[in-house]
Amino acid sequence: MKLNLRPYQQKAIDDLYGWMGDNDGNPLVVIPTGGGKSLVIAKLVEDILTQWPTERIIIITHVKELVSQNYQELLGLMPHCPAGIYSAGLRSRDKTSQVLFCSIQSVHKKAYELQKCDLILVDEAHLIPNKESGMYRKFISDMKAINGQHLRVVGLTATPFRMNTGMLHTGDNALFDGIAHETPMLELIEAGYLCPLISKATATRLDVTGVGTRDGEFIAGQLEAAVDHDEITAAAVNEVVQFGQDRRSWLLFGAGKKHCGHILDALRERGVAAEAVFGDTPDTERDAIIERFRHGKLRALVSINALTTGFNVKSVDLIALLRPTKSAGLYIQICGRGTRCLGADIHESIRNGKSDCLVLDFAGVVSRFGPVDQIKVVDRKKGDGGEAPTKECPQCESICHASARECADCGFVFPEPTIKIEARSSALPILSTERVDPNWLRVDKVFYRRHDKAGGTPSLCVVYQCGMVQHKEYVCIQHAGFPRQKACTWWSRRAPGQPIPANVDEALERVSALAVPAEIAVRPVGKYVEISGHRF
Repeated sequence: MKLNLRPYQQKAIDDLYGWMGDNDGNPLVVIPTGGGKSLVIAKLVEDILTQWPTERIIIITHVKELVSQNYQELLGLMPHCPAGIYSAGLRSRDKTSQVLFCSIQSVHKKAYELQKCDLILVDEAHLIPNKESGMYRKFISDMKAINGQHLRVVGLTATPFRMNTGMLHTGDNALFDGIAHETPMLELIEAGYLCPLISKATATRLDVTGVGTRDGEFIAGQLEAAVDHDEITAAAVNEVVQFGQDRRSWLLFGAGKKHCGHILDALRERGVAAEAVFGDTPDTERDAIIERFRHGKLRALVSINALTTGFNVKSVDLIALLRPTKSAGLYIQICGRGTRCLGADIHESIRNGKSDCLVLDFAGVVSRFGPVDQIKVVDRKKGDGGEAPTKECPQCESICHASARECADCGFVFPEPTIKIEARSSALPILSTERVDPNWLRVDKVFYRRHDKAGGTPSLCVVYQCGMVQHKEYVCIQHAGFPRQKACTWWSRRAPGQPIPANVDEALERVSALAVPAEIAVRPVGKYVEISGHRF
């Protein structure tokens, strides 16, 4: 069968050949979830066997679903390819086929039984640690000992980094040496190859104050204890049911087995056909549950992280994050469950009833990492200095050091550093192209006061009382330049025709002349909220 690759898939292969021709070592190929890594693997194997018929290729990954998927994709392209499977989960232990698809759990101690190998392809390569241990590293090390250092390893992944160590190709013990090709997620969404993600703001809040961190992630037991409260779970599930009325396939991610069990109970109490899947769910039971979900007999699945890599149900159109995480990779993998089109492209997907996937973030994950297509990972292995980290004041647009608690120019108070996550369902955009509408609040009262900053210029602090919540803005009436221009515009809108005060003290004497807005618009910007509009 002739395979027509999409342009980015062909470019991935071309770039890989180019990198390997110019460099020694082991490259990475980065393609988003749903971008067709299995097709790229199949085409790569076909090309190699056509040019070098005696080469032996081993493809390894961590779940049987991917082993089977990659194997079937190759047979669809090359029905007579001498390919086999070594995976206990698939009840096959082929050791002799020229092209071998393997579960790492089954072969990590079997290198000396498999012997000859010229190329290893690793699907979901982000699971390989930088440390010189683990199943992947043992298997690859043994294969190099057998076949020599000329053996090349190519990693394929949607997330070319690990939570603790940064990028996969950096650091003292990194297995990989560079990124040969990277296809951005947003590029595939805009081209219609992936389904767009959208987000909606809701009201439910979790509280993980005091939860500790170990190895870069929340401590699992503490996290579950912090978020597993019946009233919060019930409120969150109510909102999922409300937002999911017109959506067919929901995935909900909890913080532990007990938490997931309570989410499952809440779904069932509301008439939703649902099941839970965990890492220790027996294979036959897991497969049966996923098939029922795939065919619409279940509307919702609940899990901790067993439904991330290797899980492929194209109809997923709602994802609820009830699991706080500090792992950018897990965030990307979870969101990737919803980006597959229900058809060949977005146009066919829309005809089949899926135009987008709604992500409800009850866990503060979007506010932690930002849009899923623009995550930047800090390389923790590099300590060579560079520019000091900065942030922009949302009030006067001055550039401040990242550690500053107040803006030196206008006195805007940045939020205190805290391990607490404002874990309501986020209003932040899940994609960088998504527009976030402001939230309009009724203003009950307005207070004015002077704000002084040691060594800085004073500003006028305006406090809006909106119900039980206060929102502040800082008017730089005594400043110079652009902050002063903004302050003049602010004052003229509230007291048209009146002269602009020269300083804060004069402004405070004349605040009675200011019109008071009936409503203010607030919207999240990073980890704080800014006032973005006023209605009088």
